[in-house]
Amino acid sequence: MYEQYWGLTEKPFENMPNPDFLYNSQQHEEGLSRLLYIVSEGKGAGLLTGVFGCGKTLLGRTLFKELDRDIYKTAFISNPYLNYEELLMHIAYNLGARDLPRRKQEVLMNVVVERLSEILENNMRDGKKTVVVIDEAHVITDRQVWEELRLLLNFQLENQFMLTLLILGQPELKAIIDSNKQFSQRIAVKFHLGPLTKQQTHEYILHRLKVGGSNKRIFAPATFDLIYKKSGGIPRRINHICDLALFAGFGKNAPMINEALINEVGFDLED
Repeated sequence: MYEQYWGLTEKPFENMPNPDFLYNSQQHEEGLSRLLYIVSEGKGAGLLTGVFGCGKTLLGRTLFKELDRDIYKTAFISNPYLNYEELLMHIAYNLGARDLPRRKQEVLMNVVVERLSEILENNMRDGKKTVVVIDEAHVITDRQVWEELRLLLNFQLENQFMLTLLILGQPELKAIIDSNKQFSQRIAVKFHLGPLTKQQTHEYILHRLKVGGSNKRIFAPATFDLIYKKSGGIPRRINHICDLALFAGFGKNAPMINEALINEVGFDLED
């Protein structure tokens, strides 16, 4: 709606995990590097935690975009609020299984596990690596689900895992993992994403505007610190404030986004 007014080719602050808009802060670059290391080296399992809206899902999606589809077979589970039968079925289906039972009363877990085993063996025989990402994993409270995820790592040869499992979630996920010692010991790499700094917030906004097609100054210099204060450096909050400010500025025929507009749209995000 406001793109043409501000000289943009697309909306730069949509809260969608679009890898094209990834801002490579030092911590996001390190987080992605660790995920790539876990996958490329077949380390078995990795853990990425961070506050809500800090970019965990975006990193996961960026990782998937960078993986060579001729080498990697992947499954991205974005809603793990399932029982263990449903979760394993979902993983198997995303990895290519198509002859699974459709009704819950027909589900035999040994059949699902056999299908998963066949897929992993076939992938390895074909020289392919299997990667499973569980996003929003902090919502998993059923210990049986965690046990089934741990057992996935039992699919291995003498010297390598047959799949890599990446677990993403909010900070409380670490305590959940740590309380399950057997699972925690299988996690090869752990990394935590925090908020952006004030300087990074400034750079983040300019980066997304540039990707969105901007070739002129849209935000007044004084607005960057104000946006940082109201957002706490959380990318999802930054996006929310900036998107609403662009919309409000468009509606007011504003020549530039100033502090008044930021205060108008960001009042409800103040601590």
